[in-house]
Amino acid sequence: MKKVFSIVSVVLVVALGLFLYFKFWFVYSSGVNEGDINYFQREGFIFKTWEGKMIQTGYNSKNTTSTIQSNEFKFSVEDKRIAEQLNNSSGRQIKLQWKRYLGTLPWRGNSQFVVDSIIKVGGTQSVASDPFDKEMPPAVE
Repeated sequence: MKKVFSIVSVVLVVALGLFLYFKFWFVYSSGVNEGDINYFQREGFIFKTWEGKMIQTGYNSKNTTSTIQSNEFKFSVEDKRIAEQLNNSSGRQIKLQWKRYLGTLPWRGNSQFVVDSIIKVGGTQSVASDPFDKEMPPAVE
């Protein structure tokens, strides 16, 4: 009976560990979003986290007439250096690289999307170079 209990206990502990890993630490997806920061603030009662919302404009393809629509991208930031850069970049077009987790942790933020780097701010390269974002040479007259 003790052997069965210990085997079941080990299996349960391993299963719980795998569940916690995939729920809170496994990076489900990653990507890049570009837009204007709508708001960016530090909030929380016990765990102070940086939370923001980005507005992305685009065209609505569901209608036959092209109409402009906006999408919201809610995100959190863990790194204080990135949070300071975002605070200094308000009102400018910004391109963010993020990681998506399946669950949220109180000290990581309220969003599943956690920004891990800033690629571009307002047309100038700031952190990483983007090979697809080259400026066109001036027109020759």
